[in-house]
Amino acid sequence: MPPSRLVTLVAAIAIILGMAIWLISSIAWLYAQVSWNAPPLLANLLLLVLIAFLGILIWAVLYYSNLLQPGKTSKIKGKKQLPKIPQQKSEVAAETLKAVRQQVERIQDEVAREALLQRAREIERSLARGSVQVVVFGTGSAGKTSVVNALMGRVVGLVSAPMGTTEVGETYCLQLQGLEREILITDSPGILEAGIAGTEREKLARQLATEADLLLFVVDNDLRQSEYNPLRTLAEIGKRSILVFNKIDLYTQEDKEKILARLRGRVRGFISAMDVVAIAANPQPVRLENGEIFQPQPDIMPLIRRIAAVLRAEGEDLIADNILLQSQRLGEEARRLIERQRRRQAEKVVERYQWIGAGAIAAVPLPVIDLLATAAVNAQMVVEIGKIYGCELNLERGKELALLGAKALASLGIVEGAVKLVSTALQLNVATYLIGKAIQGVSAAYLTRIAGKSFIEYFRHDQDWGDGGITEVVQRQFQLTRKDEFVKAFVKDAIARVVEPLQINQPQSEIIEKEEETTYQEEEYEPSPLDWGQKKQRREDW
Repeated sequence: MPPSRLVTLVAAIAIILGMAIWLISSIAWLYAQVSWNAPPLLANLLLLVLIAFLGILIWAVLYYSNLLQPGKTSKIKGKKQLPKIPQQKSEVAAETLKAVRQQVERIQDEVAREALLQRAREIERSLARGSVQVVVFGTGSAGKTSVVNALMGRVVGLVSAPMGTTEVGETYCLQLQGLEREILITDSPGILEAGIAGTEREKLARQLATEADLLLFVVDNDLRQSEYNPLRTLAEIGKRSILVFNKIDLYTQEDKEKILARLRGRVRGFISAMDVVAIAANPQPVRLENGEIFQPQPDIMPLIRRIAAVLRAEGEDLIADNILLQSQRLGEEARRLIERQRRRQAEKVVERYQWIGAGAIAAVPLPVIDLLATAAVNAQMVVEIGKIYGCELNLERGKELALLGAKALASLGIVEGAVKLVSTALQLNVATYLIGKAIQGVSAAYLTRIAGKSFIEYFRHDQDWGDGGITEVVQRQFQLTRKDEFVKAFVKDAIARVVEPLQINQPQSEIIEKEEETTYQEEEYEPSPLDWGQKKQRREDW
């Protein structure tokens, strides 16, 4: 014992003895005074009360001192009571899960809806679980399974040199002295493996890592860029990590210290230097001088001590943070599914209205494309798109927005650009006598599509055009739809929906007249009045 502590102990004992002697002397003096002036029975009763009072006082001091000791837990009806997750975080997670359930109810895909509900139920169960999830993560040859084996104190998985041994996540239970929560250790598949199967295993490993309360990232040398990137990404999403430098038995003491220093330098800023731990989970056999093979014991205690220290200090917060993170990620996934669902529905509305307007204008063509008439047709489209995104608009508001889109199309010169694109594409696919009507109808459909896509972006962002306003949104949609691949596919669809119905409904006399006019232009001669008369008679006879 150090001299300073010995002196303190002697002084404390002396003070306690002095106080005890003073207390006994005081009680004896008080008893003598009372017994001198009162009956002995009253003096004895007073002495008994004083002794009882002192006993109660000592018991209270001991009781409350015992409660204030850290790490003490109470027992209720013979059952050990686990520490509770921080109330604020668990409440936020519960509210997030409630909002997720409300979102999931709007998902039409039954498979996706049931998958999200199942994950929500799993997170709800984890709110009251009694274990900490630790995931061992890293490349296939870093020795992850060996680390799990060493932690468990027995062989629980196959350890071998080839990569890809662990194909699915396998979980084992571990109880550390001094920790009340059970530890579930999951050996994840290796990352950075070749082939399709390796990619699938890495996908599973990353999913397990994102669901961990504590991550053990295993390496066997300095960090490569391909290892640094996922480690940094996991740290950025809030994963608490311990960087495990395995296979130190393969290095000299000097080399081990150099690698440790480099590792701590690379992860500075998102992993503490104390959380970079060197171990030898499965040391290599050593041949002794007498020829015998000696198998060293795993050097795993530095990692066990660090895991215990982290979980003892941060365990409840790690569980709460992970539950909250999983709830938020589930909510984001539900929102993405709903967004894709809404976009599909809105695009179907745009496609329906673009061909409705195209058919009407192609049947009764105007001298020029009338954007005001197109806006009138598009007003109902805007109302329906808004309804899909939860915005109830009346027809008057729909007309205002449609007219705003039409003005943006005209001001940017997109009308002329659309007509030019459509005309060029139709000339290669449509008979000459139909081009006039087809151009206006197909161009109107093209412009309706641009406007419709622009309004989808408007409603997606809570009825906000963004910093660039409507002109930037419309211009961006025009650039996306003017690509050759899209134009070819659009015109092909337009021919089937707009041009072919025109051809079927075209009067036969108009077809003959168009053909004859084309013939005259090709022959390039001036017909006589007799020729005109004969052809006129032939048409009348027909």
